[in-house]
Amino acid sequence: MIEIQDFIRRLPKAELHLHLEGTIAPATLAELSARHDAPPMSPAEADALYQFTNFTEFIESFKAVTRLLKDPEDYELAAWRMMQHLAEQGIVHAEVFISVGVIYMWRNFDPRCFEPIFEALERSRERAARELGLSIYWIFDAVRHFTVEQAGRVFRKAAEMRPAHPSVAGIGLGGDERRAGSEPFRALYARARDAGLRLTNHAGETTGPEAIWEALAIGSERIGHALSAIQDENLLQELKARSAGIELNPTSNVRTGVCPSFAAHPLRQYFDRGLLVTLNSDDPAFFGSDLAHEYLLAHSQQGFTREELRQLAANSIRASFLPEKERAAWLARIETVE
Repeated sequence: MIEIQDFIRRLPKAELHLHLEGTIAPATLAELSARHDAPPMSPAEADALYQFTNFTEFIESFKAVTRLLKDPEDYELAAWRMMQHLAEQGIVHAEVFISVGVIYMWRNFDPRCFEPIFEALERSRERAARELGLSIYWIFDAVRHFTVEQAGRVFRKAAEMRPAHPSVAGIGLGGDERRAGSEPFRALYARARDAGLRLTNHAGETTGPEAIWEALAIGSERIGHALSAIQDENLLQELKARSAGIELNPTSNVRTGVCPSFAAHPLRQYFDRGLLVTLNSDDPAFFGSDLAHEYLLAHSQQGFTREELRQLAANSIRASFLPEKERAAWLARIETVE
């Protein structure tokens, strides 16, 4: 296992489904509390925020942690800690969701509240590029169970910021699929595409394959989770024909109770059918598994060989929003890892 772990670490790879707020470890949360609160949160109190038994409770835990980020410096520290851990795993590129919709909600939808936070995130991104050789793109995440109008503020902010900030790569819809599908956001997706933003979408995590069809219908280029696609043979063929990037998060699905075990996850079936599947950690601080561990579990629980793990790493680069020249360079590097 030590040998395969070392191989996984040395593989250049991308993480494409990662929520910034979901990377904040309880110890960091307690540290942030010490900056602001009297008395500060204890380690046990911080740990308690990460306890959940199902998807609904997870959403509430995620919101509770996000609400404790008070100022731009908190976001800067959280981002830097995330980037350090990414680099330690051999990750060379990450496309990270920022819960902009939640930031607006906690700050009474003040249109001026986000720029100082984004500037802090950019300081960490630039430092990571300089010191760690790590590239980061941001994906602005609206919350589907807020109103379309509220989501529109997130989409417009991404379009507004992209010309001056190429690191703003795309937009996405997170939140609770059971409360809102994708169709209401069709016009927002069209305008985002016209503004040069790339289009991602959480779909088929807690809902059936019809949610994935709907996400594709409004222009989504990559699908997060796509757990229920296995139920629809025609959908699997469509995803393959489109070469749609599939952002799989097996441990996340197990921990939120929508999949019984890693071994039962359709990762292997999707891979064997030739879909453009990628492995991701989603919210590693909540789920207790980072990307390197997801690769290790693919090996130990689903029998992925070294060459198949290499293919997963290559898929992560191919499905990324990196320019073609950079993708080609990383793909060549992946082939040289022994």
